[in-house]
Amino acid sequence: MKRAALLSSLLLILLGLNSCAKKSPTLNLLVWEGYADPSFVKGFEEQCKCKVSASYMGSSDELVAKLRGGSASNYDVISPSSDVATMISSAGLAAPLDLSKIPTYGQLSPKLTSLPLVRVNGKLYGVPFTWGPNPLIYDSSAFPRAPESWSVLWDPKYKGRVGFTALNSQLGIAFLAELNRIKGGNEADFEPAFKALRELLPNVGAVAANLGAYATLWQQEQIDIAPYNFNFVQTLKAKDVPVEFVIPETGAAGWETSLH
Repeated sequence: MKRAALLSSLLLILLGLNSCAKKSPTLNLLVWEGYADPSFVKGFEEQCKCKVSASYMGSSDELVAKLRGGSASNYDVISPSSDVATMISSAGLAAPLDLSKIPTYGQLSPKLTSLPLVRVNGKLYGVPFTWGPNPLIYDSSAFPRAPESWSVLWDPKYKGRVGFTALNSQLGIAFLAELNRIKGGNEADFEPAFKALRELLPNVGAVAANLGAYATLWQQEQIDIAPYNFNFVQTLKAKDVPVEFVIPETGAAGWETSLH
């Protein structure tokens, strides 16, 4: 049974030149929304004479459920977050990579390629795709000026206007722990993170189960501000949602490396 390989979208063209032209006319993806944007997929399809068929997942749990349910053979490329990448690799749900077919791998930052997340029994199952900060996303019609601090999330003025996704509770807790670290706390102590979460709950007016639902909440003007990533900002802008992002002066919470 063919297993889904953890590959980088950034290296899609390099790998696709072989996999599409010689093996199959279609490259099947299971990725986060926005990871198969027409702005770069169209050029790939034209150059490689290979159609890209993208399916989207709403959460890490959904991805794992699909793979364990027997759908792994339906996909060539998947895009797991770092919280489940190790489990997918060690559970035999992904195929090991042949780095001789990824000549640009050596150009990636050693800080990313040295991560043990997708190394199992001496084999490599994925390459880093993205890494960056989680900024504050805000509705520019609700904020005349960009927020200056993360504390705005806890401001009673925005009761019921803060948005979150339920994409992954572990990463959400890690995010709050990072905020605690920025404030000078101990990043290994999660109790302040749980306390911060409890204090934030009155302001959380909407929690989406997936990115599609999350985008809809923004379109329906149910959310004014939320922490999330740059990719989602572009998704919302494409839907004509008046959003901007800002990295507060105190810094930004780390965004996990997405591995493919």
